[in-house]
Amino acid sequence: MALIHSLEDSGNILFKYRGQIPVVLFLAAIPAIYFTDYSGVSSDQRNLYTIIAIFISVAGFIFRAYAIGTTPRNTSGRNTSEQVADVLNSTGIYSIVRHPLYVGNYFMWIGIVAYVFNLWFVIAVTLAYWLYYERIMFAEERFLERKFGEDYISWSKKVPAFVPNFKLWTKSEVKFSLKTVLKREYSGFFATVLGFIFVDIIRDLSPFIEHGYWERYEFNNDYLIVLGVAGAITLVLRSLKHYTTILEDDNRS
Repeated sequence: MALIHSLEDSGNILFKYRGQIPVVLFLAAIPAIYFTDYSGVSSDQRNLYTIIAIFISVAGFIFRAYAIGTTPRNTSGRNTSEQVADVLNSTGIYSIVRHPLYVGNYFMWIGIVAYVFNLWFVIAVTLAYWLYYERIMFAEERFLERKFGEDYISWSKKVPAFVPNFKLWTKSEVKFSLKTVLKREYSGFFATVLGFIFVDIIRDLSPFIEHGYWERYEFNNDYLIVLGVAGAITLVLRSLKHYTTILEDDNRS
């Protein structure tokens, strides 16, 4: 099999399982936290790193939400079985970067990774993310090139794949839909909140396990409050999506 076909096939396979990445990150965070030395991190540094990590994730979520909220039906989304594109998005956020959803995903998750306070973990996850999504992007672009031909080639030659060029911005032809964001992004919101809490719990629990007195660990009930609020918001939005038409918007997925 030619390399170009092999890359496309592997990209299509990885595309189907991209939703499992958060689980992999959670598992990878455990040894990363265990082998990170926090003794030299002051409370002020911890607060600063926490603010930076949360800011990164929020920025990624906003970036992704804007892409979701300004795309028409059957284009970018949560489809997992195959590539879908009824129209070529080339305005708005797609005028500055070809894969805004994956840019948003990266920053959402790298914020959680940064919350581990381990630079090497950030670098390792960044490299792994690029290797994984590079193949997905390759497969998507092969699909779009076959479907839209010269229109896609002309657009892709001037718009970067992953690093946004804000100088290229043109106003979106599609009006932003908050309903679409609420309908489609609640799971990512909950997973992000869960990710930060997971890292916090493992980091607090790690020294107790290391020194053999894990039974002395006292669970912080604030975690339950935060998870409860995030879970309630997620449940409400999920119910509205599946049992009502409140979040429906014309010509949106």
